[in-house]
Amino acid sequence: MSDPTRPVYVTRPDLPPIEELMPYLEQIWESRVLTNNGPLHKRLEQELAEYLGVKYVSLFANGTLALMTALQALEIRGEVITTPFSFVATTHALWWNNIKPVFADVEPRWLTLDPQRIEEAITAETTAILPVHVYGNPCSVEEIGMIAKKHGLKVIYDAAHAFGVKKNDLPLVSFGDLSVLSFHATKVFNTFEGGAIVSHDAGMKRRIDLLRNFGFTGEITVAEHGINGKMNELQAAVGLVQLKHLGDNIGKRKAVADTYTRELHGVRGIKILMPPADVRTNYSYYPILIDSDEYGRTRDELYEELRSHNIYSRRYFYPLISKMDTYSQLPSSQSENLPVAMKGASKILCLPIFSELNLAEVKMIASLIAGLRC
Repeated sequence: MSDPTRPVYVTRPDLPPIEELMPYLEQIWESRVLTNNGPLHKRLEQELAEYLGVKYVSLFANGTLALMTALQALEIRGEVITTPFSFVATTHALWWNNIKPVFADVEPRWLTLDPQRIEEAITAETTAILPVHVYGNPCSVEEIGMIAKKHGLKVIYDAAHAFGVKKNDLPLVSFGDLSVLSFHATKVFNTFEGGAIVSHDAGMKRRIDLLRNFGFTGEITVAEHGINGKMNELQAAVGLVQLKHLGDNIGKRKAVADTYTRELHGVRGIKILMPPADVRTNYSYYPILIDSDEYGRTRDELYEELRSHNIYSRRYFYPLISKMDTYSQLPSSQSENLPVAMKGASKILCLPIFSELNLAEVKMIASLIAGLRC
């Protein structure tokens, strides 16, 4: 690399130009409106709805609170079918709502929930499906929608990786009953911390906003068992500035991804999880699968070798949620129930990708990976 002593991490947060943020900060200081659905909060909700091509966006302090509230808004109870191949917050949100997670296996191409496995997992206690658009690659939304309609189930999409992603020119967050976004610092669009729920009608938007603010309908009236999920004005200000630079940042990420793809093409034992042809992606991650038989090294051996060169990739998602102590005793967590997810978790590696990553460094990382093949 150009500077071999500089660590290269799997991601680096995009920060807005400080000079563009200052007018918003001055506005906050002058108005003394720091939170509670302030003017910047309202403006960001509107601009995000326009950018995403959806009717309603409800902002939250983080994506986990948004997911927990989405489950409450739809009054989900009993069992929910979900994926073990995700960040643990997906399943934690179920547990905190006293909902039993039921893990189903994923399909091998993009590691998203397999519709056939979903249908096999449905019981009399099933009330909803919670799929994840992994790395921004869409779940089988049409098939999942048909299964949900057939069995009378709700669908909440964990779209933490899928900000701005489109499938056949349709916003990915327009599918399902609700979609939940994350604006964590590692995401393509971030507000340092933050998240949102995308809904499709005014009544659901009102209910979500009510639950987000303790259930208050007036100064002294509480109508719901709500939570404090509000996004503050500083986070909203960061989001408003970030949105102006999003197109440029995604373009730079695309250049990184294209360079990896070109440089790694033909390296035996490396499979790139390319997005489907009908998808406009956001280049939030660059995942590859390591076939140790063909590559000559295991995924973990490559991971450690990269670390020794100050390149910090990530085994994302490893281990499976079903293997974590908090969920390993569930009947659906058994390895024989999840063979594809188990294999994927043992092979997956996300390479560094962010807007400021130098393309010369990208080539060096790819060259190193190719050269390590035994």
